[in-house]
Amino acid sequence: MTTQLGRIVAVAGAGVTVKLTPDEHGASAAQIQALVRVEAAQSVVFASVRELRVDARAAGDTQIAELELIGEQARTPARGLHPFQRGVVHFPALGDAVHEAAAEDWRRVYMPDTGAKQMRLGDLDRDGTLPAILLSDELLSKHFAILGTTGSGKSCSVAVLLRQLLDGHPNGHVILLDPHNEYQAAFGDRCVLVNPQSMSLPYWLLNMEEMIELYCSPDAAQRELESDILKRAVMAAKQAFHGAEQTHITVDTPVPFRLTTVVQHIDREMGQINKGSDSLPFLRLKARIETLRSDARFAFMFGQISVQDTMADILSRVLRIPVAGKPITIVDLSAVPVEIVDAVVSLLARMIFDFAVWGGPGAEVPILLVCEEAHRYIPNEPDGGFQPTLKALSRIAKEGRKYGISLGLVTQRPSELSETILSQCGTLFALRMSNDRDQAFVQRALPDGARGLFAALPALSNREAVVVGEAAAVPMRMRFAELPADARPRAGQANFAAAWQKDDPGREVLDGVIARWRRQDRKAGTPRAAAE
Repeated sequence: MTTQLGRIVAVAGAGVTVKLTPDEHGASAAQIQALVRVEAAQSVVFASVRELRVDARAAGDTQIAELELIGEQARTPARGLHPFQRGVVHFPALGDAVHEAAAEDWRRVYMPDTGAKQMRLGDLDRDGTLPAILLSDELLSKHFAILGTTGSGKSCSVAVLLRQLLDGHPNGHVILLDPHNEYQAAFGDRCVLVNPQSMSLPYWLLNMEEMIELYCSPDAAQRELESDILKRAVMAAKQAFHGAEQTHITVDTPVPFRLTTVVQHIDREMGQINKGSDSLPFLRLKARIETLRSDARFAFMFGQISVQDTMADILSRVLRIPVAGKPITIVDLSAVPVEIVDAVVSLLARMIFDFAVWGGPGAEVPILLVCEEAHRYIPNEPDGGFQPTLKALSRIAKEGRKYGISLGLVTQRPSELSETILSQCGTLFALRMSNDRDQAFVQRALPDGARGLFAALPALSNREAVVVGEAAAVPMRMRFAELPADARPRAGQANFAAAWQKDDPGREVLDGVIARWRRQDRKAGTPRAAAE
């Protein structure tokens, strides 16, 4: 039998108060967030230690522990102890003894044998004797979020989770939106890198809402006029490319058309108006289209010399169909010009959703979309961000599970993330947070049974997380496994202490930076090398 910690002196809902029994030195063996067990009359009840305090009002400075009930093993004469279940039906009584939980108790609570597919993300203790186990199907089918401040180990935690998923599911289909170009190093030859240099996302894949955001003025009155012109011009261009008899084609149908035809249609309509002032919407729209077409930074979307139907090739590469030993696509958004990065994210998210919707029986391809810096695309402010992106990711959050799409949200600023969309995530990983607004936001998202763990968020060390939700048997505090050096995401911070010890960079460093800056190419060399 394990050490007796004390006896119950109060029971109130999911909380239990224990009067601790100190040893000969006046100390108690109870530890914060430790697992304890109570031998009740009809069950064995398990709880975690939420708070330790001294009741100075009582004689002898009585030591008190506040517990949060987790679950129980019911006991019947016919079957003895039943398997562990979350929630408590048979509450403990006043005077019941409270004991430390043994190692087998930890396994019974945190590692239930449900027969479901499991994965080990790390450990519950620092000794590595108690693994932190999560259910992969529950994680993916109900969405998840990883929240933590910069420096808490968030990127490494994402890499550990995805590597474990792919180890157990080598033919998965994962798309990771990487805004800082840090994850390629974590997956090596198991990933495909997508950036403007490696593939194109032609403009004709955009739907009308995305085109309006790109081509039309931000002013509401001007946008209304320009959007009407744009719709007519795009529809005319599609009919010219495919034939007017193709009645199934709409302004949103992802079929090729020529931007030159769009511009020509705008010119024809502009030539039919009488007043010069009425031509301003046409001129603004045409100028914006021409600017995007002529800028080399946007060539991956607007610079195609010939228009071809490459939709199948694009879907094959992005969605990994077939997988061919590379189950994860990393979309390097750091190389995408800031003016259209939101349109790219919107296009990818919508394309993933539409593919799943139109898959049909026998064509199901479950897909996981992981969105780093998620607060940039689905902000808490309803009018913030790029509206088509917000709409596309909201659809995935609310309806994606019906079509086999899982969403993983990763952010360092949870208070800036849409609370409505975060509420759709069935599993939350909360790493260290020191910002009061972020803590309050996460506290609202946690279930009542995990509020005791919430108090630990500011004190978590690197790679430690509080995990609650569908994928965890019970709320837990865990430590993610440590990745080998060659499997970690690329660190994005400079080593000031080392760099400022020597006057190392020469003029050639400036030449290389200027060459890449002007060419908008991270791999470009010095001007001389580029010329050669």
